[in-house]
Amino acid sequence: MPITPTYPGVYIEELPSGVRTIAGVSTSVTAFIGRAKRGPADRATLIHSFADYERIFGGLWTPGPMSYAVQQYFLNGGVDAVIVRVHNGATEATLPLSNLTLAASSAGLWGRKLSAEVDHDTKTPGDTKQFNLTVVDTDTGAREVHMNLSTDPAEPRFVTHVLRDESALVRVSGTVATTRPNETGAAAAAADQASGGDGSAITDTQIQGSQSEPKRGLYALDGADIFNLLCIPPYHYDNTAANPDPTSTVWNEAIAYCKKRRAMLIVDAPMIWDTKAEATGFDALGITRHENAAFYFPRIRVRDPLQDNRLGTFAPSGAVAGVMARTDGSRGVWKAPAGIEATLIGAVDVSVALTDEENGDLNPLGINCLRAMPVIGRVVWGSRTLRGADRLADQWKYVPIRRLALYIEESLYRGTQWAVFEPNDEPLWAQIRLNLGAFMHGLFRQGAFQGSSPREAYLVKCDAETTTQTDRNLGIVNIIVGFAPLKPAEFVIIKIQQLAGKIET
Repeated sequence: MPITPTYPGVYIEELPSGVRTIAGVSTSVTAFIGRAKRGPADRATLIHSFADYERIFGGLWTPGPMSYAVQQYFLNGGVDAVIVRVHNGATEATLPLSNLTLAASSAGLWGRKLSAEVDHDTKTPGDTKQFNLTVVDTDTGAREVHMNLSTDPAEPRFVTHVLRDESALVRVSGTVATTRPNETGAAAAAADQASGGDGSAITDTQIQGSQSEPKRGLYALDGADIFNLLCIPPYHYDNTAANPDPTSTVWNEAIAYCKKRRAMLIVDAPMIWDTKAEATGFDALGITRHENAAFYFPRIRVRDPLQDNRLGTFAPSGAVAGVMARTDGSRGVWKAPAGIEATLIGAVDVSVALTDEENGDLNPLGINCLRAMPVIGRVVWGSRTLRGADRLADQWKYVPIRRLALYIEESLYRGTQWAVFEPNDEPLWAQIRLNLGAFMHGLFRQGAFQGSSPREAYLVKCDAETTTQTDRNLGIVNIIVGFAPLKPAEFVIIKIQQLAGKIET
């Protein structure tokens, strides 16, 4: 507001600079969808370590290959993950007390390990509605104590509300009696061993879920603010099981969803593929060749702690996502997540040993190979999208270029929300050019673009040429942002020439 001078002197007025800093979004938050031992179902849950996964979803579990993928993700450098647990008919265990029935907080066999103790040593011992509740998970040792609960819905410590909001182990099942449950004494009440089950192995149906409320499966990710990579691990640990992998229907639906969310899908090779010849038949799978997806072959061999550390064969998507996260942190999203630095930590071997010649047959098809290199170890040795087949000659051939574009798109989408409803004229356009230009220049200085000067590396245009009077009448402002991407040095060619010795004359 302008200052109104009332006395002789100096007046100070602070003016807004018009600069609105655009913050770059994260680049490697990875979403996983699959079966887990426990935890909230069909809900996007953000975790920051495998310890978080163990606490919430129960850790490694042979019937749930997602658990291994998440472990390999964090082992290889992952930082943030979004977990969507799905199940096929899992049920909750119940824990009956006198006048009160509790249920495990999530479905699964794990609930049968719960026990509960009730005592009446409350702040008002004579109150027949107050009680204390102690719940123990005898499998993990987790213990919760809830003091001064009440069976009266009018009380602030009403048991249904408190357990719903504070307990990670149990909730109230059914109605609550008017009087408190009896004391259990030294013997804790045990869960009903006839209740609670893990259900059957998941299928495409659980992954596809539902777009309508309540959103399930893939569409439960609508509850996540952002994710950049998506992994859908196999449905089974054993390749002899029926339908162990997602079908092309699931992959294609996931690709469409990733396009909408500006994310990349990491597609695993089918579990039964064990030769290079099978990999050359990729197109027979029916998976859409889209720039927001990348395909990796073969699988990796990792020691399984649940099988006496014997080698098991696992889908590589979790490990590859971890390599991408590690590369983003150390070099930037514009660096190809492949090469001698892209080692697969924890991988003892790969399921198919590929030669240079075999790799050379697969790379032009847009298939990224995982290799076992002498001395170097197991590495990612390819960085093409599914549009990266030579025959397609697509502008989104390489993973780092596509991921950089998605990063810029998402950052600018979030960073220009302030412009909505602003007067659509030159002052607004100037602010947009200033703010977006500052963001793009920051990327240029970090080495994200090719070119020796900003003029060669990027452009930001927003003026009367991009936004005509008709656009202004329609409430539209048009911004053009372009950049010159750094393409990876996929082929390094060294030319050697033998020099003839000097001939004296």
